[in-house]
Amino acid sequence: MKSQVVIFGTSYFAKLVHFYLTHDSEHEVVAFTVHAEHLSQKEFLGLPVVPFEEVEKKYPADAFKMFIAVAYKQVNRVRAGLYEEAKRKGYTLVTYVSSKCSHWGDTVIGDNCFIFEENTIQPFVTIGNNVVLWSGNHIGHDSTIGDHCFITSHVVVCGIVEVGSYTFLGVNSTIRDNIRIGKGCVIGAGALIMKRTKDYEVYLGERTKPFNKRSDEIKL
Repeated sequence: MKSQVVIFGTSYFAKLVHFYLTHDSEHEVVAFTVHAEHLSQKEFLGLPVVPFEEVEKKYPADAFKMFIAVAYKQVNRVRAGLYEEAKRKGYTLVTYVSSKCSHWGDTVIGDNCFIFEENTIQPFVTIGNNVVLWSGNHIGHDSTIGDHCFITSHVVVCGIVEVGSYTFLGVNSTIRDNIRIGKGCVIGAGALIMKRTKDYEVYLGERTKPFNKRSDEIKL
């Protein structure tokens, strides 16, 4: 029997969560919820939207589960706060791992995690609670991803790496082996990290500059 799930959020991420849970999981999405001040529609994707403040009245925690579909706002602090609020209400928070994710079955994964397709997760990896791994990442052996992290797409985390909680890893960033990324760090798109970082540091990849000629002036 499928478990019934209420999704927090009505953003693009919530829309994607609905799609993946519907097409590639044992869960059935039955409703959406947002805070009352942000409730501007009574339906989303043909399902009811209810105030989060009252969600347990219609969808009690002993009969329904939940997923917090919020991205990386305020370096994952918003999602973390909602995660804790849902737990206080008594909800079990579901985790989704795409059937098209490559892993060995020994990965330790917390709750409210969402792991998209084409992720490669090597042996002896631990992933904390409330973590998002977008598509196409490599998570190397013996690595640990802390709670409330957001890893975008095509990120390379080499072996024996510890990623601190609340950290954001941008598209195409690379973390070399055997180092620790501090808590709450922002690693920008294309950044290459070769040594341990301190908590809350920000690293930006060097941006490509435009060439001094127009494309129609170049002979290829």
